[in-house]
Amino acid sequence: MALPESSNAIYYRLRGLRVTGRPEDQVWYFAFGANMHDKAFRERRGMRPIEWRAGRVRGNRLRFNLEGRPIGKAAPANISPDAGAEVWGALYRVSRLDLLQLDSTEGVPGRRYRQDINGHPLQAVTYIADGKKTDGNPSLRYITLLREGARAHGRPESYLRFLDSVKHAE
Repeated sequence: MALPESSNAIYYRLRGLRVTGRPEDQVWYFAFGANMHDKAFRERRGMRPIEWRAGRVRGNRLRFNLEGRPIGKAAPANISPDAGAEVWGALYRVSRLDLLQLDSTEGVPGRRYRQDINGHPLQAVTYIADGKKTDGNPSLRYITLLREGARAHGRPESYLRFLDSVKHAE
C-alpha cells in the first residue's frame, strides 16, 4: 500500500523515488549528529519518537566533511567507512509518516544496518552524504548540540571526550 500523496510524498516522487508502506508503520532512525539533541529532533524537526535507545555503528567514523552554512564556517556531521572505528548516536523509532517529514528536512535519504548499544542488529535509516575528502570544523552551535545530545543519551565517556576534542569553526 502506498502512502497518501502529501507534500513529503511529492518530495520523493519528484526525485524519482517510490514511497511504500502505511503512514503508521514504524521504522528505526539512527541519529549521530544534531538530531541526537532533543531540542533539534523534537522541537526543530517536529519529530515524535515512539521510543529511543542508545545505538552505535561499527566500521564507520564520524566526520565533518559536508559544506554547511555559512560556507567555510560550519561543517555538519557525516559518517564514512573506517574498519577500526565506531559512531555512537541515538536510535529513534518513528512512524513512516514522521520519517517522510524528516527526509524532507534532511534531503539525503539512505538505508544502512545499525546496532543498538547491546549489540543487537537493527535495520535502521540514517543519512550519509557524499562528503568532501577533507574535514572542516563544525560551528560552535552545532558541535554543542552533538555534545549535549551525546551526554543526554548516555554515550560512553571515551566518545564524549572525542566530541569535546573537536575544534569548532571560528
